[in-house]
Amino acid sequence: MSQARSTRIVLVTCGSIAEGRKIARAVVGRRLAACVNLGTAPVESYYRWKGKLEKAREYQLVIKTTAGRVRELRNEVRRLHSYEVAEFLVLKIAAGAGDYLRWIGDATK
Repeated sequence: MSQARSTRIVLVTCGSIAEGRKIARAVVGRRLAACVNLGTAPVESYYRWKGKLEKAREYQLVIKTTAGRVRELRNEVRRLHSYEVAEFLVLKIAAGAGDYLRWIGDATK
């Protein structure tokens, strides 16, 4: 499988910077992700929850990993996350710099 085909970007939002840092440290420390970017400026999220329109300030995590690590990464995010239903969106990569994609693969072995 080519490096691009096996690389994934995972998007997760959380309710605080502290929670984002906890998740980032844990998943990189366990080699479930090569890198996590934590946006320190909040995003304003609008969503429907239990029949009501809600608004929240959240922090975005952009997690770089491989297809083979997604399941374990999802389990760890669920374990650490405070939300009843946490965002966990997995995006496939069409292309990227070969050396960077190799680094992601090596960092998650």
